[in-house]
Amino acid sequence: MTDEEIDDVDRAILYALQEDARNMSSGDIAERTDTSDSTVRKRINHLESREVIKGYSADVDYQQAGYPLRMLLYCTASIPDRGDLIPKVLDIDGVVSVQELVTGEKNLLVTAVGESDSDITPVAQALLDIGLTVADEVLVRSHETTPFGKFDPDHES
Repeated sequence: MTDEEIDDVDRAILYALQEDARNMSSGDIAERTDTSDSTVRKRINHLESREVIKGYSADVDYQQAGYPLRMLLYCTASIPDRGDLIPKVLDIDGVVSVQELVTGEKNLLVTAVGESDSDITPVAQALLDIGLTVADEVLVRSHETTPFGKFDPDHES
């Protein structure tokens, strides 16, 4: 195995961390992967240094936190500029994520949250101010995530 390959142990570690990184100890993961606690810690450190694991964050239910409005804003940026614009978009108050899309005219997907329309309108204006075109807006009713199934050691290929 080269340093860059992800093997079954790495995938099992990634799956476990996606399930519940806060409450999943290296000992718990070692038990699942039939490896040692120190092996799991070394693997996690290696995955972090390679930026396979980019960080750890809370999965916030914005609605429960008082921000019931989640809006997807499909934007168009010039192809040479779109990558450079991402940090500027992330600096806009209310924006919680940006995805770079590689097909179609709409090439940035911006997610913003707020209490009401009056919180989202300034986000759209700020996007226009940095040179983006807002091509479409979609109000999201719910948003759920799950660990990537191919990292699950019990996944059937």
